[in-house]
Amino acid sequence: MSQRFLVRALVSVCAFGAVFSGWATAQNPELQQKLAAVKEAAAKNKQALAQYAWTEKQTISLKGEVKKQTVYRVRLGPDGQPQKSEVAAMPQSSGGGHEGRVKEHVKEKKKEEFQEYGQQLAALAHQYAQPDPARLQQAFQQGNLTLGPSGALGEIRMVIKNYIKPNDSVTLVVNQQTKAMQSIQVASYLTDPKDAVKISTQFAQLPDGTNHVDNMTVNGVSKNLTVATQNSDYQKL
Repeated sequence: MSQRFLVRALVSVCAFGAVFSGWATAQNPELQQKLAAVKEAAAKNKQALAQYAWTEKQTISLKGEVKKQTVYRVRLGPDGQPQKSEVAAMPQSSGGGHEGRVKEHVKEKKKEEFQEYGQQLAALAHQYAQPDPARLQQAFQQGNLTLGPSGALGEIRMVIKNYIKPNDSVTLVVNQQTKAMQSIQVASYLTDPKDAVKISTQFAQLPDGTNHVDNMTVNGVSKNLTVATQNSDYQKL
């Protein structure tokens, strides 16, 4: 058997395995039914959430030390993405004299660097914060969505790979009865897989049943920088 023939055979086997995996997932009626219910609930919830504005408090910490706190007023725009207006920011101290100004300049430069990194983390996290029905369907069709091990009673766990970025991992925990999202755990990265990012999102419900992100913690592992978000004061528009 020639080496070229062997390579072709291996490629064919791998390709068949990938196709069969996707086909097998697509033929799973239980998963398909649960996914359809989750997608429907997510779409309806997004419409309900668009009727609200809320307050978001964002805290950026480096190695456990708070570096910046900002308060925003948020609502969903016509494209369904969050639109934020800054309300308040934590005051920054300033040094006195020439030496103090030099040190302050260095500090300001470093502060700008970690704030930019923090904003990149926050932007990435928002891509994962609310389930996208189209991405969920694509993951299902490609065989990248499976049912995970059952956790607490009344929960559905869905595990997704290659959701937004190659080799990322997303675990959705959904209420079995209402199909409302309860939590999302993400292992992703910015531009380089070595720059790992871990995201933990917890959801809560408003009195009318609208589901929303209650709090979210984003950890930039390589730089030990954390962005924590807390949402509150939901008001109808």
